[in-house]
Amino acid sequence: MVDAAVIKECSDPGLKAAIVEQFIARAGAPDPLAVTVRSGNRVVLVPRPKTAEEALALIRDNLGRNTVRVGITQYPAGLGIVEAGQMKPDLVDACENIRMGTALFAKVYRIIIKWYGNPTEKEVLPQVFDDAIIAWQTGYFEGTAVFRAEDPGKAKLADPVPEGEGDSTSERAEHDATDDSDAARDIAADPNQAGIRIDLSGIGAHEK
Repeated sequence: MVDAAVIKECSDPGLKAAIVEQFIARAGAPDPLAVTVRSGNRVVLVPRPKTAEEALALIRDNLGRNTVRVGITQYPAGLGIVEAGQMKPDLVDACENIRMGTALFAKVYRIIIKWYGNPTEKEVLPQVFDDAIIAWQTGYFEGTAVFRAEDPGKAKLADPVPEGEGDSTSERAEHDATDDSDAARDIAADPNQAGIRIDLSGIGAHEK
C-alpha cells in the first residue's frame, strides 16, 4: 500500500487523492522497482530487481521488443525514452514515478471524459473510470493511442467509482488487449513497441 502522504505530495494536482489511490490500487504496483514485461498478451517472467540499477538494466534489456511498465504507477517506459531522449532513474523513484504516472493518467482520463461528453451523472462515472483504467493498461481507447494523443485540456475530472464497483476491469482489459487490430494499425504510435533510439549502455552497470 502506497503511503497517503506520498500520494498527496507527489501526485498530479489535477487528480484528487481518492482518484490516485484507486488508480494505483487497480493499475499500479506497490513496489517502486516493479518492472512488468509483456510480449503481446503474455507476461514475460523476469527476475525481480532489488536495486534501481537492476531495474533500469531490466528495462534497457527489454525495451524495444517487449512492452515494459515500471514502478508504482506502471508507467509505460517506452514513452519516456522516445519523448525525453533518455531513460532516467526517475522511472523507479517512487515520488517521480507517481508524479509522471498521475500526470499521464490525468490526460488519459480527460480523453475518456471528453469522449463520453463530460458526463456528471453518477451512474455513468463508474464506466468512465473503468474505461480510463483499461486505456491505461492497454494504451488504447476506441482506436486512439492515448499516451500520444492530444490532451483535450483541463477538463473537470469526475470522482472515482466507489470501492467494490467495476471488478470486471481486469477481465475486460485482458479481453481488449487480445484485439490487436488497433495495434496493427497504429503500432508506431505505441511507445512500448518503439525501438531504442539512444545509447543506454551507461545506465545501471557500467558496460563497455
